[in-house]
Amino acid sequence: WRYFIMKKSKRVKKSNSWKIKQHRDQFFKKSKTLGYRSRASFKLIELNEKYNFLKKNTNLLDLGSFPGGWSQVASKIITRGKIMAVDIKEMKPIDKINFLKGDILKKKTKYEVIQYFKSNLDVIVSDMAADTTGNKSLDAIRTNQLCSDVINFSKDTLKPKGVLISKIFMGDDFLEVKNLAKSMFEKVNFFKPVSSRKESKETYLHCEILKSL
Repeated sequence: WRYFIMKKSKRVKKSNSWKIKQHRDQFFKKSKTLGYRSRASFKLIELNEKYNFLKKNTNLLDLGSFPGGWSQVASKIITRGKIMAVDIKEMKPIDKINFLKGDILKKKTKYEVIQYFKSNLDVIVSDMAADTTGNKSLDAIRTNQLCSDVINFSKDTLKPKGVLISKIFMGDDFLEVKNLAKSMFEKVNFFKPVSSRKESKETYLHCEILKSL
């Protein structure tokens, strides 16, 4: 019983510590004030300010969209284009967003996405990350595999001058993912938004213009 109580006490302390950090976080507070569904919204805002890939008539695919922070940002800028959000978790509706509940790694979901855009997709954004295991090295590998999957998917779906934005973790396989991106795109950059937590290993991959293979 003593072991159980100690274990439970540690969980409570960890949970309370996370809550305190959240409330001290300026981006968490700002997201609540502005009505964004997550602090991650500011990451896309920063990425777009740097690379300017969201336009009024952009056709955009948002992968790993739950809870909808990135889709919210995109919908404020894209007024004449199409937006599809995809996630395995149910996402509450957002005006002008076509939400598809599904796994982008599955053939059925990929087919539905391709049919929706019909070779007219300008931008793919992905904030997907694998569920955490507690092993940071393993988590990085699993998330970077998702990034690789998105890169491979983009070559069959993006327009020739299309843009891909994807989360990637600094880790053992970082160079492998970077080389994959460079083999498929003319321009490859990396950017860590200010709104990313300092302790996080995440950064974002920006790719532009597919190479002629």
